[in-house]
Parts: sequence; structure tokens; C-alpha cells
Amino acid sequence: MEVLALKIATRKSKLAQVQTEYVMELVEKTHNVKCEKVLTDTLGDKRLDVTLDKIGGKGLFIKELEVLMLEGKADAAVHSMKDMPYELPEGFIIAASPVREDVRDAFVSLNGVKFNELKNGAKIGTSSRRRATQLKALRPDLEIVPIRGNVQTRLDKIEKENLDGIILAAAGLKRLGMECIITNYFDVREIVPAIAQGALGIEVHETLKNKEVFTSLNDERTRICVDAERSFMKALKGDCHSTIGAYAEIKDDNMNIIGIYEVNGKLVKKEVNGKVEDNIKLGEELASLILNS
Repeated sequence: MEVLALKIATRKSKLAQVQTEYVMELVEKTHNVKCEKVLTDTLGDKRLDVTLDKIGGKGLFIKELEVLMLEGKADAAVHSMKDMPYELPEGFIIAASPVREDVRDAFVSLNGVKFNELKNGAKIGTSSRRRATQLKALRPDLEIVPIRGNVQTRLDKIEKENLDGIILAAAGLKRLGMECIITNYFDVREIVPAIAQGALGIEVHETLKNKEVFTSLNDERTRICVDAERSFMKALKGDCHSTIGAYAEIKDDNMNIIGIYEVNGKLVKKEVNGKVEDNIKLGEELASLILNS
């Protein structure tokens, strides 16, 4: 198989580019195929003045990348899987999810004050309903301040908006080499992560020649867990309008999935266990358990 070069679409943010460069390195190392980035802005990048749920929710960071593929300007696109809606446009597939990064949420404070040592009424920045609702469950006294933007923009807002700290995905900070600024991590049972948090998705059109270059990068355990979490999201029709999160974990031949979902204004948290091969059914079972609790 001879492939001259592959073009991979990505957003312009530093994190998006770092994630894409990681995939490019995998392709070059595994197949000795050169890759180049095709940069673009998405609606989610342009509209930083409002929360995602007010301008359409999931999918805001991917449409323009899919257009580039349809126009033949890119062969693939790299996404954070947590940005991906559970239904893709006709003809598009997730060719692979490489090995997953840290799934946890992380707390970053200006002065190194740990989350459980925050003063009463502390101001915490996050744009995520999932994070905000769980933070309030842990500490009802907290004031939640909505913030959006890339990682550096959010970090700058700690000082600009006089915040006591912000919540970010540990995966993004680690990929950016910024693990050192994390004040503390939240256990997945304290703050259940977003669906597929820490996982990347390589999206291609099913008609792409040489798509096996990308499918070969799939990490089976990661994909099984991500698919389980996404089946939970699909069963609940979850999006950025929803307070939803899940984390699937494999131990030996068994899978455990913990999930949260807001039902009639109340946050419900449940978990299920079962066989790894039943990963999709387990996600659906967890959704049913929460809805009927």
C-alpha cells in the first residue's frame, strides 16, 4: 500500500492541534506515511460569548471539519470524542479511538488552594452543566461562573474574573504538558466525567481509500468503553442541553459503568456491571435504570 500523504482536518486551538499531531505521529510511525494539518475554525470556536447549549450543543466543533472531508480537502479529522454527537451524518464513521488519556476532571486554583479547602461561597468557573451540577452537589455554597474558550483563555479568566478556581479535563492539560498546574483531581465517582472524556476520535468518510491507515490506530479497550458510554448517551438522547456523564471501565472480562443524568430536576447517579461483550446493552441498561429510579 503506497500513500503519498494524508491531510487531517483540525480546529486551530492549541489543544486540537496537539491532539492531531499525536495522531499524525501514530500514522507516520505505524505506516511510514506523512501527514499534514488542515486548519479551520468551527462555530463552537467562533461563538465564545454564549454557552454551547444555547447555540446548538454537540456537533458545534465538527461540522466544518466534515465539510472539508466532503470537499476532498481533508482525508480525516481528529476530534475530542466528548464533542461528538451520538449520531454522525450519513457516510461518516469513527475509524478509530487511540489509547485514552486520563478521564478525570481536574481543579485548578490560582493560589494552590485545594478544592476541599475552598472558602465558603467560593467562585468556580465552568461552562459545563455536568460539572456545575455535580460541584453544587458536593458544595452547595459554591458560586458557579460560566466561562468558555480554550484552555489558556479559561486559565486567564481565573484572575480576570476573580475566580477561586476552574474545572478542566485532566486529559487536555496533560496533552498540553500542563499537568503541573493541576491543584487536585476529582475521583470519577465524585464528578462523573463527560461521555468519552479523554478519548480521541478519528473521523473519516466511509468511501475514503486507505481508511485502514486510520482504523489500524484503534485501541480496542478504549473503543469498547467509549461505545458503552455513547450507548448510554444515545439511549437518553443526551446532548449539551443535558446534565449527563458516564464512565465505563474494564476489569478482567467485566465492565462497570457509572452514569449521571438529570431527571425532573434531580441528578440521578447509578452504576451497572456486566460482561465486556455486552458493552452496548450495559449502556442502555444504565439509562433505563436511571430513568426508572
